[in-house]
Amino acid sequence: MKILWTDGSASPNPGPGGFAVIEVIDGVAKPVVLGREKDSTNIRMEGQAMIAAIKYAGEEGCEIYSDSEFWINVLTKWADGWKARGWRKSKGEIMNLEIVKELYELYHRYPVTLKWVRGHVGTEFNELADKWANKAREGATLDVVC
Repeated sequence: MKILWTDGSASPNPGPGGFAVIEVIDGVAKPVVLGREKDSTNIRMEGQAMIAAIKYAGEEGCEIYSDSEFWINVLTKWADGWKARGWRKSKGEIMNLEIVKELYELYHRYPVTLKWVRGHVGTEFNELADKWANKAREGATLDVVC
């Protein structure tokens, strides 16, 4: 099972966005997926980072560490009910529904464990994911990683 850390960024929010997936093997971390959107939000980028992480891990599965309590709650608490109601919340429509649906489908197709971590408190790999999400937002790609 792959150990992955994800983060997303938009600055300003909304504005240009980026996300990163960091893989940790034997205590060594490196970015494995970066992405960006010209016009996005922090929430969208966090969701896109999780989608990218699950796709990257595939059948092997992954343990995802994320500071996005929102997306963890979507997958573990809310989405089953939304799906049962035809992808509607009890009080209206779901924002970023295309991301919700894709992430939900991937989460149920592959072995995934979600771990919430508090953001911006100095946790090494969370800070690294944040750093690379910001670099992705600014245009960095993996072909320029040293």
